[in-house]
Amino acid sequence: MKKLVKPILDFLLFSNVFMALCAVAQGLVTFHLINAEPNQTVLGLLFAATLGLYNFCILISKPKNPLNSPYLRVRWFYSHYRLMVSITIVCLLCLVPLFFLLSMQSRLLLVFLGILSFAYGLPLFSVGEHKFGLRNIPGLKPFLITLVWTLSIVLLPVLEAQEVRQTDISMRDTIILLAKRFLFIAALTIPFDIRDLFEDRKTNLRTIPVVWGEKKAYLFCQVLLGGYIVLLFLFRNNGANIDFFALTLTAILTGWLIFKSGWQKNEYYYFFYLDGVLILQYVILTALNLIK
Repeated sequence: MKKLVKPILDFLLFSNVFMALCAVAQGLVTFHLINAEPNQTVLGLLFAATLGLYNFCILISKPKNPLNSPYLRVRWFYSHYRLMVSITIVCLLCLVPLFFLLSMQSRLLLVFLGILSFAYGLPLFSVGEHKFGLRNIPGLKPFLITLVWTLSIVLLPVLEAQEVRQTDISMRDTIILLAKRFLFIAALTIPFDIRDLFEDRKTNLRTIPVVWGEKKAYLFCQVLLGGYIVLLFLFRNNGANIDFFALTLTAILTGWLIFKSGWQKNEYYYFFYLDGVLILQYVILTALNLIK
């Protein structure tokens, strides 16, 4: 059984299909919270864009000897190089028709996110002979990842729902929705920097764990999740309703998983358990609303 499950799990996690499903789940969370029907174009775009861009970033940051990389994900990815290139091309091509099915506001948002995403990975800037992308600027990497994710999974569904008049969400609640999801995603990105703590120190990459230390980074994650719960309570002045309890439950679980993470954990812990919270959040939200 293990021999059958492991190759499937490796494909889902290391090809970034699982991450793309996480983006879809988070889009569904937003549609639920704003009381709008899920938009299939938005969900399709979230899947294709996440899968295509994550794979693209791995492809353009290819190490010298990828099959000897200390990271299982990198070894797996480049041992299936042709398949990954094919999937990436298909996903990026799918974005073209999906892009033109959206409203003008959403298209402008996507252009902005596209520029950020490619500037993040591509070495577009240079100092002397040294070329670098936005991801190499100290402290900017986690902020950019969180910003792109938040605008994609929150603002894109909101804009499309407003376009067809499926939601009457106010500007105040839109800002709260963006802020609370920003805090949640930010809390999830920091453990990945903790995992890479020693490598980042060697390359002088100034991440939060490198600057503050591992313990303070863990504490900062818990503070972010605490702020997330406070904003949950304020959203639409709903207080402690069923959505609040469902999302608070996943925030507490996330806090525990982050606390249990560390540089010594294997990659399955990060890519399945930690990232999987993004899917579990929607599952618990739906389940509790069905039984209320």
